[in-house]
Amino acid sequence: MAHEHHDEHGHEHGHEHSELGEMDLRVRALESVLTEKGYIDPAALDVLIDTYQTKIGPRNGARVVARAWADDEFRDWLARDATAAIASMGFSGRQGEHMQAVFNSDAQHHMVVCTLCSCYPWPVLGLPPAWYKSAPYRARAVRDPRGVLAEFGVHLPPATAIRVWDSTAELRYLVVPQRPDGTDGWSEPQLAELVTRDSMIGAGLARPPTARAEEDTR
Repeated sequence: MAHEHHDEHGHEHGHEHSELGEMDLRVRALESVLTEKGYIDPAALDVLIDTYQTKIGPRNGARVVARAWADDEFRDWLARDATAAIASMGFSGRQGEHMQAVFNSDAQHHMVVCTLCSCYPWPVLGLPPAWYKSAPYRARAVRDPRGVLAEFGVHLPPATAIRVWDSTAELRYLVVPQRPDGTDGWSEPQLAELVTRDSMIGAGLARPPTARAEEDTR
C-alpha cells in the first residue's frame, strides 16, 4: 500500500480544518435556535442533508465516471487533467479547484481519505458523509485499508494492491471504479446509475447491472 503525503499538507490543512470547525459550530448554534423557535424540524433537516449527501451531490461524479467508461478520449483527458475534464461538464468551484482522477483495475484499488480533517471534492460528490469525517476512518484507512474495505462489504483478492490517497486543501481525488461487466452498449445515463458515492471514494464498488434490472422490475 502506498500512502500519498504532501509536505505542505499540514499548514494548509490546519487552516481549512479550523475554518470548517468554526463554521460547523455556527451552523449547529443556528440550527439549535431555529429548532427551539419551531422554525425547522430536525428530522426533516436530516432527510434533506442525506438527500444531498447520497443522491443529488454524487450524481455529478457519477456522470463524470459514466462518461469516462463510455468515451476513451474523455477517459484519457480525465487521467491527464481531471480539473479541466470535470469542468468541461460544468462541475467546478470551491473544494474542487484542483482534482486528480485515479482509476481502479484488477491490479490496483484506490481509496481516498483526509487524515487531518475532511477535505472532499464537493462539486462532484456533494457533502461528505459522516463516516468520511470520523477519526476512526481517517486513522484506519491508512493503517488497515483492507480491513476498512471489508467493513464496507468490499473483499478484494489478495493480489489486488490498495493505494490510499490523502486528500488535501490543494488537491482532491475522484476514484473511477471499474466498469461492471455486462454493460456493453449502455448509455451514459444508464451507466451513471451504477456509480455510487462510496465507489468514487474507493470505499465501495460500482453496482452490478443486475441491481438496476431488479429495480426496473419492481
